[in-house]
Amino acid sequence: MLFAPTISGMATAQVPQKTMTRLERNVSLASIVIPAFAFVLAVVLLWNRAVNAGDLAILAVMYLASGVGVTVGYHRLFTHRSFNAVRPVQYALAVLGSMAAQGPLIYWVADHRKHHAYTDEEGDPHSPHVHDHGGGARGVILGLLHAHFGWLMSDWGCAEHSRYARDLVEDRALSRVSNLFVLWLAAGLAIPALAGYLITGTLAGAALGLLWGGLVRIFLLDHVTWSINSVCHYHGRRRFDVEDHSTNVFWLALPSLGEAWHHNHHAFPRSATHGLSRWELDPSSWVIRGLETLGLADNVVRITPERQAEKLSAPDG
Repeated sequence: MLFAPTISGMATAQVPQKTMTRLERNVSLASIVIPAFAFVLAVVLLWNRAVNAGDLAILAVMYLASGVGVTVGYHRLFTHRSFNAVRPVQYALAVLGSMAAQGPLIYWVADHRKHHAYTDEEGDPHSPHVHDHGGGARGVILGLLHAHFGWLMSDWGCAEHSRYARDLVEDRALSRVSNLFVLWLAAGLAIPALAGYLITGTLAGAALGLLWGGLVRIFLLDHVTWSINSVCHYHGRRRFDVEDHSTNVFWLALPSLGEAWHHNHHAFPRSATHGLSRWELDPSSWVIRGLETLGLADNVVRITPERQAEKLSAPDG
């Protein structure tokens, strides 16, 4: 039986936390620092026009591929079971998500399910509203920094796998994919380097492919993802009757491939579509619809207009 991502009353029971190992903490730190330095280098090269269309094309392709791996795979398929996919598609999405350098599949899913169990309350791994950061502007900034990337140093990977990701732990094939995270991460760096070499025939081209399609791509995608944790729990628009602080942030919608309709998502966590209105662009839902059309996905969860209307906030709320 699959783990139910949202279980009534779960937030009332505190769960013992797993302590991060030194290696895991160092990996988290490296995932922040190294892409950041690479981004600064890329800005210098861009300023000096030492970049070409091929470099930017590699960046775009790798961003979309690994981004879909996170949004469609890690999030909507594996965390919330918003749809079902044939096994080869599941494996492909798990590998692509791993290339985003946001952690092994099982770690990511467990952390995110715990986020939904304790949303914006103590126990939420990455909320700007938890812990005592003090009052005023300083408290707001510290809370946002914690939700954005500070939690990677304290709460990343601490959700109990046996409680929050049991279905994946018991799936031998997906557990193996998760355990091979470092291999997939390395592949996510090697592929753009190889593409750069094939395009230019030079080691310099390979280095630029690694820089733009590997490290800069990780920097951009990770900060967009982290913005869902920080910005989309602090500032934006709301329309549904939910008890947390989740918001919809329109300007993050396309960079996040639809994840920034985050308030909609918290109102209906199992929905395969986060952009519930026609104008709320949601590229990840387009990918799921395409998989469904090709016969590679089924059991897609959709929220009817009637259900949405039932959950709207009161006009004065």
